[in-house]
Amino acid sequence: MARALKARGYAPSRILCSTARRTLQTAEAVLKAAPAPIAYLESLYLAPPGRLMALAQDAADDDAALMIVGHNPGLEQCAAILARAPVRPRQQHRQDAMEEKFPTAALAVLDFDIVRWKQLSPSAGYLVDFVRPRDL
Repeated sequence: MARALKARGYAPSRILCSTARRTLQTAEAVLKAAPAPIAYLESLYLAPPGRLMALAQDAADDDAALMIVGHNPGLEQCAAILARAPVRPRQQHRQDAMEEKFPTAALAVLDFDIVRWKQLSPSAGYLVDFVRPRDL
């Protein structure tokens, strides 16, 4: 997944990572492919969608590409809440794949038309990409 992140040109400007062993291992692999400042947060462990959104809303506005390495079901639910309804078939395909199965190490990439992270709200994002390990 780290190689896919790099190959697709996704470069986080900051990573927020749970302190659980598996998320630390995931973050280490990501950092090798896409170095970025990282914050390890105990509050990400099994965080519900509201907490994930609040952490993102508190991000510095100069962090243009925020990555959260955490746990389901919170991450899956948060991505679904933030992604607006798809308009095109390709967008619908990504949305369907995300709703079908959001497995360990999956990557959901959302783009937001906001100026400040404080403006983050439900349905504010466009699901740009969704990649599962089995898709590679």
